Amino acid sequence: MDHYAHRLKIKDNINTDNIIPDMYRLMCDKPKEYEKYVFHDIEPDFYTKVKKEDFLIAGDNFGCGSAKEYAPIALKQLGLRAVVAKSFARIFYRNAFNVGLLLLECNTNYIDDGDKLEFLPEQHIIKNVSKGINISIKPLPLIVKKIIQDNGVIEHIKKNGGFRIEL
Repeated sequence: MDHYAHRLKIKDNINTDNIIPDMYRLMCDKPKEYEKYVFHDIEPDFYTKVKKEDFLIAGDNFGCGSAKEYAPIALKQLGLRAVVAKSFARIFYRNAFNVGLLLLECNTNYIDDGDKLEFLPEQHIIKNVSKGINISIKPLPLIVKKIIQDNGVIEHIKKNGGFRIEL
């Protein structure tokens, strides 16, 4: 299956209210319903363009603003393979991994909307197949990899009886 990049019109400083505005989140009965409101105020039909395992591409300071955990939950509900950005706001970074959303840091200048991408985790590379280039990503700590594999912190703790990593 091919996985494609989706770049937002706003590249830097996308905040949690941009990801899912409160007024739309409050209309939802369940987190699964969040997906149709992701980036609604920036690009109302954004959720219709994303397919399971696609990549969301952003610039610097993605997820800044408040500490709303439902922002990464909403992105996860879209079925994204990962959010790829130049940098992430600290609280968003933590919240995303808590809920099992993969975040990858790299120079996103070489990724355009619609580019076909492959994630090569062992090589710490995102391969832009469309452009024929490899982009180095910041390696993830082993515990973060394990938490993502286990679908978030709570599932990781349930499965392992606490924080556990195998060396």
